[in-house]
Amino acid sequence: MGLGVRWTLHGDGRTPAPGAVVKPDERLSWPRTVGLGAQHVVAMFGASFVAPVLMGLDPNLAIMMSGVATILFLLATRGRVPSYLGCSLSFVGVAAVIRAQGGGSAAITGAILVVGGVLFLSGLAVRKFGARIIHAAMPPVVTGAVVMLIGFNLAPVTAKTYWPADQWVALLTMLFTGLAVVCLRGFWSRVAIFLGLVFGYVISWLFDRVFGRIHSLDGSGRITDHWRLDLSAVGKADWIGVPSVHAPSFQWSAVLVALPVVIALIAENAGHVKAVGEMTGDPLDDTLGTAIAADGAATMLSTAVGGPANTTYSENIGVMAASRVYSTAAYWAAAGFALLFGLCPKFGAIVAAIPGGVLGGITVILYGMIGLLGAQIWVHNKVDLRNPLNLVPVAAGVVIGVGGVGLKISDNFELSGIALGTVVVLSGYHLLRALAPAHMKQEEPLLDAGTSAYDDDATEAGKPAKP
Repeated sequence: MGLGVRWTLHGDGRTPAPGAVVKPDERLSWPRTVGLGAQHVVAMFGASFVAPVLMGLDPNLAIMMSGVATILFLLATRGRVPSYLGCSLSFVGVAAVIRAQGGGSAAITGAILVVGGVLFLSGLAVRKFGARIIHAAMPPVVTGAVVMLIGFNLAPVTAKTYWPADQWVALLTMLFTGLAVVCLRGFWSRVAIFLGLVFGYVISWLFDRVFGRIHSLDGSGRITDHWRLDLSAVGKADWIGVPSVHAPSFQWSAVLVALPVVIALIAENAGHVKAVGEMTGDPLDDTLGTAIAADGAATMLSTAVGGPANTTYSENIGVMAASRVYSTAAYWAAAGFALLFGLCPKFGAIVAAIPGGVLGGITVILYGMIGLLGAQIWVHNKVDLRNPLNLVPVAAGVVIGVGGVGLKISDNFELSGIALGTVVVLSGYHLLRALAPAHMKQEEPLLDAGTSAYDDDATEAGKPAKP
């Protein structure tokens, strides 16, 4: 079997015929393919450079490693799963908690590296035993709750750090971004976060010219008089340079905070693989384990040099759906663009200059959307929250995760927030299920986020699973 780096020309190489799609092993003409690659970069751009900024990591390194991760993923799946691996937002809350506990960037990347290792092993387990081994342990009621508490746990970061930096810029940026998400169509709706950031930049610049300096929180967390948009570092930055790297460090407290995100990543990967399979007409059931393992390996590689986690991006899946071009050649082009961006320190300086108020407006929407993905998992899988077996562990775990409730076990060890909330949801559900009366033990779908076709009975060669 090849590595998926050979493509046949689709039709005349210009546009797909009506009703036709460009399959992963096909391509359009190279100029059009490169153009599609650039479009994929723009689609992933908003979230991929917001994530490292929010986590306090180098955006240049993050963008570069997203390109490396995409190449690794395409090679591992042998070109069957067209997808871009961008910087994961699932760890933003984790990073905030670790920094609040006194940890630095090395502790953050070390914790995420361990999560990447667990994700890699989970992928190997899925390849060996089938998807049921994962989803029997983490049914939709559990995955939905964990995704929800991960997103909503971020609310205090917005409320206490970003929004107070400039409440009026934050409010205007929030309103514009919300309008862009709802009112724009097609490709532009998928880059609404990016458009919101551009709008926030412009508004901050105008406010500086009209109102002068602002007295508020600056980037270091001190209340001072400062410009909303400070581009002084941009002029000093070089056009070409290698991003700064650092080695990870490992702290048990940080690792425990990060580990629950594995549940969200598995559900996310499974949903993306299923969606791509349905769009391309090629059932990808047999690639699920490989895709999860490749995601984990890419995350380990990125964090080993100081970058963030990487995961498959729904933004780029949306671009494929709109263009009907699923060629992995376009993703190779996108990865090449990402590598070039990573070698431009001036780009990183522009990203690092994002005003706090702009981040406040963006994160109000973004963090809420992450949390509500958990509710989407419940709705999609018809989780019955009237059943006490589902309601009790979810209610307790979400409040613990959102409120930052802690459990001090010793002078040097405490479980709180995301970690404790996940432990309560996961262990509480299975314990209560073991003790609950028979009428409460309704049959749960074994897979969530649109992955109901995956089953141990799926036949070889990617044939659909039995109903």
